[in-house]
This record gives sequence, structure tokens and C-alpha cells, in this order.
Amino acid sequence: MANTYTQINIHAVFSVKGRQNLLTQNFRDDLFKYISGILNNLNQYSLAVNGYLDHIHILFEMHPTSAVADILEVVKTNSSKWINKNKFVNGKFSWQKGYGAFSYSRSQRDNVINYIMKQEDHHKKSTFREEYLDLLKKFEIPFKDEYVFEFYTI
Repeated sequence: MANTYTQINIHAVFSVKGRQNLLTQNFRDDLFKYISGILNNLNQYSLAVNGYLDHIHILFEMHPTSAVADILEVVKTNSSKWINKNKFVNGKFSWQKGYGAFSYSRSQRDNVINYIMKQEDHHKKSTFREEYLDLLKKFEIPFKDEYVFEFYTI
């Protein structure tokens, strides 16, 4: 695409089906690297991939001919196949349907990268549910509780 110049920074969040704590330390770092590779293979520029036991955050610079839905479908499909192929969890692994996607300007990018890379520390203070609902509210995205990720109470 001659004479097309963009910088589209997308922060996407998605969780493990049933919100189970399946993303254990023994393979989590390899999963993050694998997802980064998927993004790069899709001609997206991976900026940060991290998460915690039950969810993933990714920040990438999106190619202008791409659609967020298509990118995340490939990321989620291929990463769940990789987890299952390597038998990192008992039973069949899957991601929940849906995701959150938020856009940031270049001036915000370093702060978002820092936030994503400190997920483990962040979740010592707040739950994923709190974090995700805060993002939806911060970006003024209307939502209905029954359509947000499957949150289970204990």
C-alpha cells in the first residue's frame, strides 16, 4: 500500500474458558512467546504479551489491512491448539468466546507495555474481573453483565 502510513496500537484481552487458572508458570512464558510469534507471522508488530493464570493481554501495532477480529481468531485458535498439542493442561483447553480490544496513541504505548508486563504484580491487588470492568468503563464501552466474560463467584 504505497503512501499509507498508520500507527494503530491495539491492547487486546481474553480469558481462559470458564475462567480457570490454567495458565501455570511451567508454560506461561513459552505461551507468551508463541502468541508473539503468531502476531508477527500475521504481519502485526508484537509490542507486549503477558498475562496471569486465567487471562492474556497483548499489545500490538496493527497492520492497516487487518481486522482485530480476524487477528484474535487466529491468535486464540492457534495458541489453544499449541497448548492442547503440548498437553500443558489436563483435558481440552480453550479460550472463552469474545475479547476486549482497546486502542491507544503512540504517547501511551510505553505505559501500556509496562502495565501488561507487570500483570502478576497487578493481580496481587485486584482481580481480573475488576481489571476488565475498569477497562470497559475507562473506554466508556457500554456492556451488559450477562455478556461480559463468564465470571464465577466462589
